Amino acid sequence: MEKIMRVPYGENKEYFKYSLFLVFCNRILTSAVSGAIMLASKKSLDPAAPIYKYCGVSISNILTTTCQYEALKYVSFPVQTLAKCAKMIPVMVWSTLIMQKRYNGKDYLFAVLVTVGCSLFILYPASTDISPYNTERESTVWGVLLMIGYLGFDGFTSTFQDKLFKGYDMEIHNQIFYTTTCSCLLSLTGLIVQGHLISAVDFMFRHQDCFYDVAILSTVATASQFFISYTIRTFGALTFATIMTTRQLVSILLSCAWFSHPLSWIQWIGAAVVFGALYTKSFFKSKRRKPWNGLDANSASNNS
Repeated sequence: MEKIMRVPYGENKEYFKYSLFLVFCNRILTSAVSGAIMLASKKSLDPAAPIYKYCGVSISNILTTTCQYEALKYVSFPVQTLAKCAKMIPVMVWSTLIMQKRYNGKDYLFAVLVTVGCSLFILYPASTDISPYNTERESTVWGVLLMIGYLGFDGFTSTFQDKLFKGYDMEIHNQIFYTTTCSCLLSLTGLIVQGHLISAVDFMFRHQDCFYDVAILSTVATASQFFISYTIRTFGALTFATIMTTRQLVSILLSCAWFSHPLSWIQWIGAAVVFGALYTKSFFKSKRRKPWNGLDANSASNNS
């Protein structure tokens, strides 16, 4: 994704500027794959929820992806990192507003600790090498606003998906198919209104390597969408946000171990903060459950 939006193509060093076209390509492939799976498994193609609710997820998802792609043009690496590490708190806020879930101060403290720990780990590596994609790029007010929009819409999307799964007991492929079909129609309409559809297609015809990059991005986005939906349906939106936040730290840890790269002392502190917060949270959660389990057992024995 970053390569498509940031690296110039061809001898004339042309940049691909049509982020909504990337959304359209991603969603049309995902829609086709999910529809094919439903037909092959002979599942009902009828919507499990009112269409406007699928459209709600679709609109939010398009805004999330568009903000994310557009922000790559305007923000520095630290701002991108902070945004990617701050997914948990918006999900908690939206869960409170949409699903009437209640979180205490301890829950928010753990979310902040995970966010801070991941940010420290990624922003302060032992090596001073900087990616060529991140050089000479300053954050602008518009870029920061786009990243804030990305966080807000991303939190709403996963939370509303969670609400649909629980409220209608729908299949994963059903939600993916109708959500991405709505996204296809909306993004195509946006491209036509903006007059970018022909320009984007022409750009890919002139730069075959861009076509291959978009095809790879769409394939990966399709596969990831199924994993995302499965995680949200099975474990909930907050667990998904936690996984998306900590996966960056884990992937870097594995890379450092594989290639024998040293970790800076700040990275060690960041990793300790993250895993310490996650372990403490799971410890308190299991401790909270034990009295209830014991109470249930006592009441069952009394009844017998």
